[in-house]
Amino acid sequence: MAASDRIGELLVREQLISTEELRQAQADQRASGRRLAYSLTKLGIIGEGQLTEFLSKQYNVPSISLDEFEIDPEVIALVPKDVAMKHTVIPVQRAGSSLIVAMGDPSNIYAIDDLKFLTGLNIEAVVSTDTAIEAAVERYYSTPETLESYQDVLADIELDDIDFDATGTDDFNVVDSANEAEQAPVVKLCNLVLLNAINKGASDIHIEPYEKEYRVRYRVDGVLHHEMSPPLRLKNAMTSRFKIMSSMDIAERRLPQDGRIKIRLGKGREMDFRVSCMPTLYGEKIVLRLLDKENLQLDMTKLGFEEAPLRDFKTSIRRPFGMCLVTGPTGSGKTTTLYSALSELNEDGVNIATAEDPVEFNLRGINQVQMHEDIGLNFAAALRSFLRQDPDIIMVGEIRDFETAEIGVKAALTGHLVLSTLHTNDAPSTINRLLNMGVEPFLVTASVNMIVAQRLARKVCRDCSAPDPDTTVEALIDAGMKRDEAKSCTPRKGKGCKTCNDSGFKGRVALYEVMVLSDPLKDLVLQGASTAELKQEAIRLGMNTLRRSGLNKVLDGTTTLEEVCRVTAPD
Repeated sequence: MAASDRIGELLVREQLISTEELRQAQADQRASGRRLAYSLTKLGIIGEGQLTEFLSKQYNVPSISLDEFEIDPEVIALVPKDVAMKHTVIPVQRAGSSLIVAMGDPSNIYAIDDLKFLTGLNIEAVVSTDTAIEAAVERYYSTPETLESYQDVLADIELDDIDFDATGTDDFNVVDSANEAEQAPVVKLCNLVLLNAINKGASDIHIEPYEKEYRVRYRVDGVLHHEMSPPLRLKNAMTSRFKIMSSMDIAERRLPQDGRIKIRLGKGREMDFRVSCMPTLYGEKIVLRLLDKENLQLDMTKLGFEEAPLRDFKTSIRRPFGMCLVTGPTGSGKTTTLYSALSELNEDGVNIATAEDPVEFNLRGINQVQMHEDIGLNFAAALRSFLRQDPDIIMVGEIRDFETAEIGVKAALTGHLVLSTLHTNDAPSTINRLLNMGVEPFLVTASVNMIVAQRLARKVCRDCSAPDPDTTVEALIDAGMKRDEAKSCTPRKGKGCKTCNDSGFKGRVALYEVMVLSDPLKDLVLQGASTAELKQEAIRLGMNTLRRSGLNKVLDGTTTLEEVCRVTAPD
């Protein structure tokens, strides 16, 4: 028997409603697809207070009057609006590791499990009616409050000093969509989405369409956070606006497109957005990558290198020829590391050429070439051209295929220093990746000087940093720390403050694994050693793994053990 049917029968048994009233409510329930309790109160068959009191007794949980209770916005932020609407729940109060949640059906274990997984907190249910919960959801998650915070951000910037470059609009011929995109509220909302991302220090903006929702999320310090849910009817207008701003063809909705937006702020500051548009099931998803040249960190000593790995890195990039590879997933900071190396090497007597897709930052004194696959200008073609331009140092954005790898290896063997990236999990596995591409082992050992693997971990906020009593000595040992280190370690975490938006983290630090291809490692490569054997030998020779680099950051209080375990694998 369904829970709603049981509640209906109990209400009749307690003579709170009649059998006829129950049938009337059940008919309304079937028509609306809502729960029975909603139909009972909507039709006025039973009062909300009376129903709440009854449900409290039946479920043996406390009841709550949401009209008389003021909920903290920080508590509301723990549960996204779509989850609250899906399960007809609303968070009410946080007490330590527990979250008190008002529910229309406290017996819904699926909702409780979902909330527990989402928040990481123990869920304690209190009961309220569906209509009261929905009214509270509308009140606390309302869009106007979100837009008001956008207004506050905009108030800090002089609008006259902002110029959004939107070239390409003259040739646009889809009149209706263009007109919608140029309406003042749409223009203002899109501008605020970009400006607020700058203000919050976001690295990416995700604008995502779903069947019944349209949402905006910011990636801050490597983690996505829900920012706002614009009305679904604005989906096409906002998409068209961003496509116009980035000079895309808004008539083309079937194929992925790429573009770029440049914003000029006051005091000569510029901000670039790299824009990617991709068709999905319910519309076009747009992702904007923020490229802030002013915040580009090119000082190697501040990236996160420890003393010995930094020394090995600098020695390798100062060699007159050979190949230096940086590996890691998308968004792990590989480009920043390569730009830092180029900045170190950039001198008047050196000719540096780069092939990038796309060129993220313009570097003075360096010849940067943007790839255009559609006309045949790919990494391999650019490399061939570079070798006729008398280069000293070559940077290739990414080695994706055998052709690019082969030309890069030949350049490294003929007196050029080649810097590039690969997508692999760690430094030792890069060797086998090159071999799988078809590069001969003897060419790998002859050309590769060094391989760097890296990840980005969030840094503990300095303003609210405090000792972390929850991280035990045993947890540190299980993660790979030596027992004497674990006993002397004082792990730290951020308690949450205004500086870090109550996240406990502010900024990111790179974790590095620097593997110099020394003679013992070269011998193993020529013998066909596995990735595990290469890693074991590299550690014996003094290489710090990504996990070890992370644990060193835990020892000095830079990051947390949880964060290190999130971004690195055990050794």
